[in-house]
Amino acid sequence: MRYASMTERLADLGSNKWELHAEGRALARAGKPVIELTIGEPDIAPDETLLDVCNDAMRAGRTRYSNGRGEPAVLDALAAKYSARSGRTITTDNVLCFPGTQTALFSVFMAVVEAGDEVLVPDPYYATYESVIRAPGATVVPVPLRKENRFHLAAADLEAAITPRTRALLLNSPHNPSGAVLGLDEIRAIGEICRKHDLWLISDEVYEHLIFDGGFASPLDLPELAERTVVVSSISKSHAAPGFRSGWAIGPAEFCARLLPISESMLFGGQPFIADMTAHALAHDLPTSRIMREQYGRRAALVADRLGRVAGLEPIPPEAGMFILVDVAATRLSGEAFARSLLDNVLVSVMPGSSFGAEAESLIRLSLTVPDETLLEACERIAAHTGELMSKQGLDALRALV
Repeated sequence: MRYASMTERLADLGSNKWELHAEGRALARAGKPVIELTIGEPDIAPDETLLDVCNDAMRAGRTRYSNGRGEPAVLDALAAKYSARSGRTITTDNVLCFPGTQTALFSVFMAVVEAGDEVLVPDPYYATYESVIRAPGATVVPVPLRKENRFHLAAADLEAAITPRTRALLLNSPHNPSGAVLGLDEIRAIGEICRKHDLWLISDEVYEHLIFDGGFASPLDLPELAERTVVVSSISKSHAAPGFRSGWAIGPAEFCARLLPISESMLFGGQPFIADMTAHALAHDLPTSRIMREQYGRRAALVADRLGRVAGLEPIPPEAGMFILVDVAATRLSGEAFARSLLDNVLVSVMPGSSFGAEAESLIRLSLTVPDETLLEACERIAAHTGELMSKQGLDALRALV
């Protein structure tokens, strides 16, 4: 039988990137004491009021079909949020709702690129970015994020990667996996390059509310970039509600009008009871994100302190988010080999840097979404195992001299 070429383009971009995570889950199901530090799944529950709103909405009959753009209440709440943030009028014509950021990204790239186009993606990058770009036939062009620059995108590196086929930049700040947060001046410089070369600027802002110190900057909030910026986000991280799959895209009215038929062809609306919950989340100052900011900031400091005292490991403290990167190059293992060794020998499951691009080959990513005592236990296992690896390398080096 024949298949569409998309199936070939995406064949190696799905669950393969999460192979070690899946193996760790399987070991845990078999009764092994695995500590899972792989995925970005908040370890606190959504605020009780959100669950009440969702439950009440279902019981009130909010279980029927919606429409392609989104329920009026959540559209109004999103328009109000981004109007207040940007200081200019954002209307419901600038909003489309989706079941999560991933679906929003997939649809957005279906609308802005096609076969032969190129999309600039700062590397390291979130594991699914490559798939949403390759799905419509475009090519990912990595732009290096340098460790010595704290994984902040340099405008010069961005401009150097542009070709006549470049159509868009996929920006992610706060950044996954590094936790880097771009400042307003950096955003402005990046945006000016996008203006100069007439590029779309797709901004993934799911970690907007998880910045440990300092403010948030977005290209959407700069008037000169509004016509080319599309923001995607959700309540998955900000409100500890990843399983509810409630996200959105904010962009120019014409863009949203063109995107709507694509969205309707695939989805034709989400669940009204989840839309009601999302509208409530956006309209009220709930404590969830503040709790997570405090927890993840504290845990990042714990990991950086403990693993920073281990020969062979270099933790890279994040500025935001729910992860911390650790450079394992001094162990002479790749990030993937080191992650494999951790799971096989001490039952700690982490993500290998190779899941996030070539620039992360020597890195591993640890999730901060477990209790402090569990995270510290994982650090002790990692420290002990790294000590054994380094000792073995020392012995091997001595033997080589004899």
